[in-house]
Amino acid sequence: MSTDLGQRDLIDSQIDTLGNHHFRARFRLRGRERGLAELHGPTRLRDHAAEIVAKRLAPADPSKDGRQTPYRGHPIFVAQHATATCCRTCLCKGHEIEKGRELTDEEQAYVVDVITRWIERELNR
Repeated sequence: MSTDLGQRDLIDSQIDTLGNHHFRARFRLRGRERGLAELHGPTRLRDHAAEIVAKRLAPADPSKDGRQTPYRGHPIFVAQHATATCCRTCLCKGHEIEKGRELTDEEQAYVVDVITRWIERELNR
């Protein structure tokens, strides 16, 4: 993971807070998604998360915003819903990253860190 321990603690705290919401708490890595996460490993998952964030979340006005992230099919998608990084509205509500502008490189890295940290925690459950 590319984050330092202080950043990791902040991310863990944010994941814990989001996990207290009924909707977000439902999401867990199970079955196919868990198997894919174990098979791909952390480096490949991080790369894939970065691609998804850059394409589907980073633009100022993403295509199909609010409907662009499936609920199942890949561990990244499950993690996005669990961590409120699935669309710009959830990103604004859950992480206070405003809509209507392109995400900075630092914000994209933060979102990838949140997604991959949630997956790491799920695999260690």
